[in-house]
Amino acid sequence: MKKARLSKHLALAVAVIVVLALMVAAAGCGEDSGSSTSASGIVVPSASLTGAGATFPFPIYSKWFDVFGKQYPQATINYQSVGSGAGIQQIIAQTVDFGASDAAMSDADLAKAPAELLHIPTVAGAVVVTYNVEGVQTGLKLTPENLAGIFLGEITKWNDPALKADNPGVNFPDKDIVTVHRSDGSGTTNIFTSYLDAVSPEWHDKVGKGKEVKWPVGLGGKGNEGVSGQVSQTKGAIGYVELAYAKQNKMPYASMKNKAGSFVEPTLDSTKAAVQTAIAKLPADLRISLGNPDGKDAYPIAGFTYILVYKNQKDQAKGQAMVSFLWWAIHDGSQYTAALDYVSQPPEMVKKVEDQIRKINYNGQSLAP
Repeated sequence: MKKARLSKHLALAVAVIVVLALMVAAAGCGEDSGSSTSASGIVVPSASLTGAGATFPFPIYSKWFDVFGKQYPQATINYQSVGSGAGIQQIIAQTVDFGASDAAMSDADLAKAPAELLHIPTVAGAVVVTYNVEGVQTGLKLTPENLAGIFLGEITKWNDPALKADNPGVNFPDKDIVTVHRSDGSGTTNIFTSYLDAVSPEWHDKVGKGKEVKWPVGLGGKGNEGVSGQVSQTKGAIGYVELAYAKQNKMPYASMKNKAGSFVEPTLDSTKAAVQTAIAKLPADLRISLGNPDGKDAYPIAGFTYILVYKNQKDQAKGQAMVSFLWWAIHDGSQYTAALDYVSQPPEMVKKVEDQIRKINYNGQSLAP
């Protein structure tokens, strides 16, 4: 009997050892492949990606990279918030795996790239007009004409009659206006100047639009954080930043008179209204400027931000990791956008972005789920 019991115990021990050995072997195979498949169907290999560009989406990108990295630790994403202009330059030079820009690349810039680049819209956001005016904590209202006049250097005092007319009851100080703009190539600047270009013939003729323009007046600051800092530290200052930066730094921002004649505060809902107007006009390559959108509820200074990636990937693991992240971002990542004051793509837009992501391939084979 004792021998029989011993034999049974021995058999059980051997079985446990075999199972453990198989589990270790399976784990070893997983480590060799360095990839995992998620419930949503994306395959995430072991890879390290580097990106650079826009400061406008930096808060949401930081959140996404952190959450994605915790879910898929075999993939790391390093991003430098250096401005859209630098992001475009670096993706053209292929010194990064992806670029980021709030300004869609021009045909001229696309022609400089050694291969075909794709634009992947990730989120949309509002560019707000922030200010530091004694006695005016909230509620400033601006018309497009007055905003253009300020940044053209034609409206130079806060107690100018034009400003007082739109803000009855506000006690403006007799103080000089100091404009603050981006000193680096910036997609935020592109959104802001595209709006001014659309609403002011004089701005169109004298300054125009783009990531960099020749500013008639004012101080420069690098990045959204640089402009935020300048405005916060300078009495009488006015500048433009991404909505999240203004809210994070507890800075006031103006309501803008939109195309329909309504004064609209920058919010998620008013930004969504602006985005919705763009979908019907969206070109096949998804490059679009919202300009001064229609709609009585639309906040007029808003835009998409893009990740720029080569259509034909040279490294399969990096390409797969890039595609998997992008697919995750427009689906799972959308749950994090509202808390950071960004607008996720509406469902009809998601379908168009999915089609764009499916074009990213390795040796002619799509890397999308």
